[in-house]
Amino acid sequence: MAIDWSAPWFAPLAGSGRAVQAAQAQGLSLPLALNREAPGPLRAVPQAALPEGEAYEAFIANSGSVPTRENAHDLFNGLIWHRFPASKRQLNRLQAQAIAADGVGAVRGPLRDAITLFDENAALLRAPEPLWRALLARDWHGLFLEQGPMWRQARLVLFGHALLEKLAQPYKSITAHVLALPVPEALGDDLTAWDAWLAERLDAGRLRAKPFTPLPVLGVPGWWPANADPAFYADPTVFRPPRAA
Repeated sequence: MAIDWSAPWFAPLAGSGRAVQAAQAQGLSLPLALNREAPGPLRAVPQAALPEGEAYEAFIANSGSVPTRENAHDLFNGLIWHRFPASKRQLNRLQAQAIAADGVGAVRGPLRDAITLFDENAALLRAPEPLWRALLARDWHGLFLEQGPMWRQARLVLFGHALLEKLAQPYKSITAHVLALPVPEALGDDLTAWDAWLAERLDAGRLRAKPFTPLPVLGVPGWWPANADPAFYADPTVFRPPRAA
């Protein structure tokens, strides 16, 4: 897949992403390219290394290896392992503990569902309080138009690898689940510090409560040319009002 690494949502991953894809173009498999160009705390291995019948998350916890397919989904997963290693390890630890306690089962259960949702679709936000109030109220006009200039003081970082995969071919309705816990201003733009802060807050109790709030990411000012027109936001199928109690 051709990926435009210059897109603003890919900024934290762009350098590593370009390097991995360049290594693939030279003939390396995706696992080998990730291990060389974007090494994480665990080793990427071919999907065939996952034994039949063994849970993916349990295998990672037990082997220190991440089964990796030759596709964009697993490319982004590997890049997030590189960018947020402590948080990815904590999510895997929680998954493995849940599997050890309850087995795999036909359904994941509330905790594993919440962990998977975070892993696949989460985003982190550092922003002034007025933006947070508008986001939590789903006041899209206030968030993107009235308070639009405040986005220059904010930073949105995408964590979910499925979310990033969707944005390789962007469309208006792509929506992130923002962790409803503001990233402290004191951390600035240091994503290593963000990772340490996040890993300490990813616990079973918090995740089971699904502390997420939706954000249509292409509404972020400066992220998508079409949103320069205020009419972009007048689409209730994307910018939905709060649900009735």
